[in-house]
Amino acid sequence: MKVRRPAFAGTFYPGDEKELVRLIEGCFTHRLGPGKLPEAEPGSGEDLVALISPHAGYVYSGPVAAHGYLHLSRRKRPETVIVVGPNHTGVGTDVSLYPEGKWATPLGQIDVDIALVRSLARRADIFSVDDFSHANEHSIEVQLPFLQYVLKNFRLVPICMLEQGKEASKKAGEALGEEMAGRNAILVASSDLTHYESADSAKRKDELVLSKALSLDVDGLYSALASSDSTACGYGPIAVAITAAKRLGAKRGRLLKYASSGDVTGDRRSVVGYSSAVFERE
Repeated sequence: MKVRRPAFAGTFYPGDEKELVRLIEGCFTHRLGPGKLPEAEPGSGEDLVALISPHAGYVYSGPVAAHGYLHLSRRKRPETVIVVGPNHTGVGTDVSLYPEGKWATPLGQIDVDIALVRSLARRADIFSVDDFSHANEHSIEVQLPFLQYVLKNFRLVPICMLEQGKEASKKAGEALGEEMAGRNAILVASSDLTHYESADSAKRKDELVLSKALSLDVDGLYSALASSDSTACGYGPIAVAITAAKRLGAKRGRLLKYASSGDVTGDRRSVVGYSSAVFERE
């Protein structure tokens, strides 16, 4: 069976299992994190349907990501997690489903939900099915150790977006919303926000983009991206999450945490913005 080996263990996050667990726990207890570790026992609700989570190196964005994953730990454990990330490499198909097999991290292996992958591919021709789009992409991989730490066992649907236009994102989001209905599944939209501007400039742009995302306004999101000249890298996955969440009964999103790399390094002249947000059913 095909195993997608970790391409970024030892760079974006530690390659050693014990060191990785220590860093993940440190993200939860960090001054920019939620300040506590997840509860060992899951919650019982299924209101949470989607997250926005950053995907930089853990020392920079991990504490922000921990806010969303703490929230996830309070939900009934999902059977499947769909992780939608942007394609930074430029190699691959427009919207790629990983076909089958397992994804490995230092914390173990995760089975791909082959049945859901095949069902999505049948439902919408926006999806291609291939593994090469995913080979050297970090945006999905970086979410997995957090998911493994919080959930322990789940199946995975990795979706890598080279094409992040509005129509492609809406089509993918509609198909995901239809497939998620009646399933115990959640969606993680992997995205960083403004890149390499001052902290003040990044925050202004990111607040505008997030306001549209949290209002579940896909058209407004793309208008805000254009008007602010935003350099958010995963706007397509965010639009997918908005579209799917609306179909699943969400009325708006909620921001859990915003920060930037400057809040970690102290250098506010050139930062990357990060957010953790949730979309829940009423």
